[in-house]
Amino acid sequence: MKSPLVKCVLAAASLAWTASAAQAQELKIGYVNSDAVLRDAVPAKAALNKLQVEFTKREKELTDMGARLKAAGDRFDRDQPTMLESDKVRRQRELIEQDREFQRKRREYQEDLSQRRNEELASVVERAQKAIKKIAEDEKYDLVIQEVLFSSKRIDITDKVIKALDAQSGK
Repeated sequence: MKSPLVKCVLAAASLAWTASAAQAQELKIGYVNSDAVLRDAVPAKAALNKLQVEFTKREKELTDMGARLKAAGDRFDRDQPTMLESDKVRRQRELIEQDREFQRKRREYQEDLSQRRNEELASVVERAQKAIKKIAEDEKYDLVIQEVLFSSKRIDITDKVIKALDAQSGK
């Protein structure tokens, strides 16, 4: 009794697979590597350069503050054996407070940088989506996908998207 049912299910599955394979051959599919677009397109590079210029001063201030804090900690470690207990406690508190301030500023810097990066790249992503849509319409793609485990070069339209974005930035 199980055997005819199993055969029927297998036959139906085989027929469905064959029909879907025939339909898949009619589809024109494209793939876009969004990481490559956000890394290699001129507008993306310009956005990242803009951020670097905008945040270089704060990054240097943080680096300098960290170096001063490390030097103060090293000085404390070196001077600690000869210090009075009250001076040790006072300097430890000062170092802890300076470290808290440094950590707070570093956290604010990271949050600000992340927010600005998201703002700048959102513009690039929007432009990339428009470029992808235009390429898909012009070249009659049925489906354009973004993240895949594997794709052949034949369906990879990433370079076309990057060239379209680069051409837009030249305007």
